Amino acid sequence: MKRVNDIFGKELKVLNIGLEQFCQDLKDQNVISVQMDWRPPAGGDSEAADLLAALLG
Repeated sequence: MKRVNDIFGKELKVLNIGLEQFCQDLKDQNVISVQMDWRPPAGGDSEAADLLAALLG
């Protein structure tokens, strides 16, 4: 259990791939945070993503 407890009390550094407001809320609390502009491949269309993967693979 000590390993889990070791992270508490240390400075957080966050890479956020979700809602931008969450990243801003962290920054407002002086937490180092970066917003990543990520979208699922092919807009989330699994068939199109499979085709793209086949082309690139």
